[in-house]
Amino acid sequence: MEMGDRQELLTAMRKKRILVFGDMVADIYLDGRISRISREAPVLVLEQAGERIVAGGAANVVNNVATLGGIAHAVGVVGRDSAAEGLRRVLEGNGVHTGALVTDEGRPTISKTRIIAGGRATVSQQIVRIDRESKEPLSAAMEAALLRRMEGLLPHIDGIVLSDYGAGTVTERLKERLIRAAREKGIPSIVDSRYAIHRFHGIGYVKQNDAELAAAVHRDLPDEAAIIAAARELCAELAADGVLVTRGEDGMTLVTREGATTIPVTDRSEVFDVSGAGDTCVATVILALAAKAEPAEAARLSNLASGIAVRKMGTSTVSAEELLRAAAVGREEMPC
Repeated sequence: MEMGDRQELLTAMRKKRILVFGDMVADIYLDGRISRISREAPVLVLEQAGERIVAGGAANVVNNVATLGGIAHAVGVVGRDSAAEGLRRVLEGNGVHTGALVTDEGRPTISKTRIIAGGRATVSQQIVRIDRESKEPLSAAMEAALLRRMEGLLPHIDGIVLSDYGAGTVTERLKERLIRAAREKGIPSIVDSRYAIHRFHGIGYVKQNDAELAAAVHRDLPDEAAIIAAARELCAELAADGVLVTRGEDGMTLVTREGATTIPVTDRSEVFDVSGAGDTCVATVILALAAKAEPAEAARLSNLASGIAVRKMGTSTVSAEELLRAAAVGREEMPC
């Protein structure tokens, strides 16, 4: 694609309405200065120096849709707690529409709290992570409330993302409704499911990293030929339009009914953190597909966006301006 065409695509991606449904996660970072060793046990005593909340899981996908210029609608479940309040502030600060987030009084917001320790003469590092989520199935009342929110949004949506981190938000009924809606409306859909990709029959596109794909087909994938063969199997099994496999330093591979496209990494600049780069990848792909890009071009653009994300610490977002500059330079960065 010529540079002018790519700029037109980036412009067309702006204002596309994207529904992101899935496990909304609050990534909480507690920063502490090392004070001393505790008298109670051989552990560090930290003096809390700061706290910040970052969007994770499906919330990071919807955040990236917004910063890339799309009109982003978050659909999911949160608790009535400080994590939910912080997550709403982060999302709404980037222009995300949060009216379809349902509050469950008996369920905590999914959170991953990282304790970061550091000092004047030491490098800050994570010393422990505390995860909090309910293991109970979503109640019928919560499922019905989410369905009502979805039905209100679907007539106005240009693309759908299902982001499944295994926390129980993506029930069979809600998943099937969104997949059916995408097919009926003729709009693109994509799923990123870490543990249960076989559930998503009829989805438009599937995003998997190479390790997830290997787990899905129950065998090792030692080379590109094996990855392409496995992606074809998954594509056929799910009756999907395509499977996008992200492969770290080996780039990414897109398999559609028309064939396979390999997108290599051509700029191996320093990578700071791969956390959340897959979410950036998914957000870019759905916006590009909603803007009528060819699947291969959507994948190439997501490669650029993911290359920006991996240079940032922690789960992060990519702005439309950053992606425009990267596209102008014409570099293909490290994929998610």
